[in-house]
This record gives sequence, C-alpha cells and structure tokens, in this order.
Amino acid sequence: MQIRLTPHQPLSAPTVVIPVEKTDDVTETLNRLANRFSIPSSVLEHDFKADFKEVLPLYQADGRKIYLLGLGKEPTAMVWLRAFREFFFRQKERLTATVGLDLSGFSAHVIESVVLGIRWGGYDLKLHVTDKPKTADFYTEEGLLEIYTPDNQQKAAEEVLARAEAIAATHRQILDLMNSPSNYKIPQVLADWAVASGQQYGYSVTVFDKAEIERQGLLALLSVNKGSEHPPVFIIAEYKPDNLPDAKKVGLVGKGVTFDTGGISIKPSTGMHLMKSDMGGAAAVLGTMEVAAKLQLPVHLIGIIPSTENMVDGAATKPGDVIGSYLGKTIEVIDTDAEGRIILADGLGYMVRNFQPDVLIDLATLTGSVIGTLGYHAAGLFSNNDELTSQLLKSATETGERLWPLPLWDVYKEDIQSDVADLKNFSGKPMAGAISAAKFLEVFTESHPAWAHLDIAGMAFTDTEFGTQKNATGFGIRLLIDFLRSEFRVEKGADG
Repeated sequence: MQIRLTPHQPLSAPTVVIPVEKTDDVTETLNRLANRFSIPSSVLEHDFKADFKEVLPLYQADGRKIYLLGLGKEPTAMVWLRAFREFFFRQKERLTATVGLDLSGFSAHVIESVVLGIRWGGYDLKLHVTDKPKTADFYTEEGLLEIYTPDNQQKAAEEVLARAEAIAATHRQILDLMNSPSNYKIPQVLADWAVASGQQYGYSVTVFDKAEIERQGLLALLSVNKGSEHPPVFIIAEYKPDNLPDAKKVGLVGKGVTFDTGGISIKPSTGMHLMKSDMGGAAAVLGTMEVAAKLQLPVHLIGIIPSTENMVDGAATKPGDVIGSYLGKTIEVIDTDAEGRIILADGLGYMVRNFQPDVLIDLATLTGSVIGTLGYHAAGLFSNNDELTSQLLKSATETGERLWPLPLWDVYKEDIQSDVADLKNFSGKPMAGAISAAKFLEVFTESHPAWAHLDIAGMAFTDTEFGTQKNATGFGIRLLIDFLRSEFRVEKGADG
C-alpha cells in the first residue's frame, strides 16, 4: 500500500474516511458534512455522535462510500492511532483499493498517529498459518491511501509522513519478532536481526558469542543461560551521527529473554506460552536503534541487549546459588524467575564501564508486580533524575505510551540485602516487587546521575483486536524516538 499527500478534496476516491472530533461545535461540523453529502442534518446528528471509534457509513448515489470515524473528546495521539488501527483492521475487507482520508480540518502532526494506525491495521498475526486468506485489496502493493491536507500544511505533512513511514516499517518487523514463537526466536535470531539492520541503515553492531561472553566476564548472563541448549548472545549496537563528534550520548539496555520458563523456580503452566514475549525490552531497543539511524537523529546512541533463554535443566542455576557479574558484585539467586534483572545487571555494568553515556535508560518486561500496580495502561518509571523523569513523562503524554513514576527510596535497599553475597535478586516479599527490582538494577548503574528504568511488563504484550490471545505492541519505540527528538532539539517545525 502506497501513501500520497494531496491538497485537493477527496471527491474522486471510491472510499473516503473522515475523522470527526467531539467538540463543542460538533453540530456545525455535522451540518457541513450533511450539506456536503446531501444528507438531512437531523438524520446525521441523530445517528452519529463522534464518540471514540464510532463508525457511520454513508453510501452515495454514485456508489462511493463515506465513513465518518469518531475520535471522542480531545483525542490524544494514542486515540488517533487506536481509532484508525481498529477501523482499518475491522473494515479492510470492505475497503476499495484506493481510499481517501480527509484531514483538511486538522493539524499535520496527526498524520504520524494516523499512518501508524493504518499500517498497523493491516498487520497479519497469523505468522505460521499455512492457509492464509487473500490480502485485502487496500493492503496490496496496488493499494493507495490519499491523505488530503491544506496547501499551507503540505511541507509539514511531508516531514511527518516520512517519519511515520520510517517508524511503521520498523514497528511491523518488531511485531513479527515479538510474536514469533520461541523455537523460531532463539537469541541468535535477535543478533542476526540487529546485524542486518545495522548493515542496512549504517550503524555498527557487535555480537559477543558465548566464548566472548565468558572472556568478558559477563557471569550473570551466563548463569541464566546455564539451563538452555541455545547459547546466549550479547549485542552491542552503536549509531553515531555524521559530523557531530560531540553529540550527546544515550545508552539503552534491553532485556532479551527469548523464552522464560522461570528456571528451577518454574512458572505455572497457565500463560507460560506467552513468555516468548519476554524480550520486549530488547525489541524496544532494537526498534529505536533502527529508527534513530533511519531518521539520522543528532544523538550518539548505544544499545546493549543481553539475550538468553531461561530454561529448566540439570545444569541450571538453583535458588540459593551465588553468582558473579561483570562489575564483580556477587548475587544470591533467591528466585530463578527473577532472571531479567540478573542479565540486565551485566548489560548495565558493561554500558557504564565501556561507554559512559550521558543518559542511561533500560527497558524490560520485568515484573508482574508492576502490572498489579498499574494494570495494562502504563509502564512503571523509576529514575534518580527529576529532569529525565519529566522529559520521559512528556514523551509518554505526547505518544500515548504512558509511564507512571514509582519511588526509588533507599529504604527499599533492605529488600535486596543478602546474608551471603553483595545482594540478592528477589526480596521474597509479596509486595513492592517492581520497586525492589529497580533497586537491584540501580546497584549496577554505578550511581549514574541520569538513569531511568522502565518496567514495561504490562505494555509490551497485551490484548488487541488482532487475536484471541495477548500479542505484541512494540511499546517503547515511539516513546524513545519522541524523547530523543525532543531532548536533542530536533526541529519539529509546523508539525508540532
């Protein structure tokens, strides 16, 4: 499907979609639409209220179809995205190959959310189905989306569309990666994806194999891997902008557990099949690295991904074992199902020792505790830096990928005190699990002054219209790209 911008009204397209916001003057908007399409205004006002995701089809005498799509009151970026994603997913079989989208009443900046929603609406979750249905005409190579914006917004619209397309293409690959079952997604697959992306978009990727991981002393990662037949990898991706040797340096660390049984502290069978998603943090880092390189953002970006399976085996690490780490600190393993923080310890330690980033952010599908706290509507944000917290919350509001700050008070250090090692990986208490996990990670940041930990367990894999079970969202990519663009003063121009 191709996308084209035009300043002309969509009178010739066989299908036209018109979004409608539920403003105080929505009656006037509906009256104008009624006149435009020769419909009694009283009928239109009765049948359409512009509520979020409300759809009203209008059939014209010449055979054209007009869809009014409700956005509700004061729609955010995520509301735009979700409204268009669901509409195009639900209606794709009914759409003609060419669809017109009338955005003439809106700012060009909404195009990013609209395009991401429409591209996502064509996503096929049936990755390994042998008898796939025919692709809807609109989503074939011959499909065309014509977006109508006023003349005075064409330049801004072009900039926003280019960015949206860059994000959407990467996002689709990340969805495939996250939704892939674990037998198709061993750690080496993440490494291969990163290498291929780096070669295509001009950033460097180094992958440590198991022998190099051992040589480097990444002992925490090795301990989690002991029960798996598939060796671990340690991925280091680095993007440097051209002609900016003094660009600010941002380090991203993502948890890459490609399947998590819980190890010896084995998980219940209910829901374990969804643990193919336990590399959501890695997915966010991989996606952000690629999009940043595509957009040539003026930031020196480093992404580190420790990746392994967490399996049950006679060689697996046992509860009560004491293991080492890259920084030399010893860890008492109370619960082998608290493995994400263990591999992140090596990722964070390697990052701060070898790259000294100005800003350090890690992302992980880390705890069920954060889901108990925030549900499936926000990720937990832990940070020792108020300015960084403010910047991330601003990007969360802008993109709709919500964050909510939780405390990092030192009183919680007692939860990770060990009798036999420098610290333990699990408090053993049935409360504040996300906080004690963050305090564990904090130890391995070596008191970095601008660090944030994002616990995205409830956001990376959740219920959507695409399937009957939870599936990938790609959470974190849009959030981080907006943060990077805002933090490093990328000109937003007229698109906001």
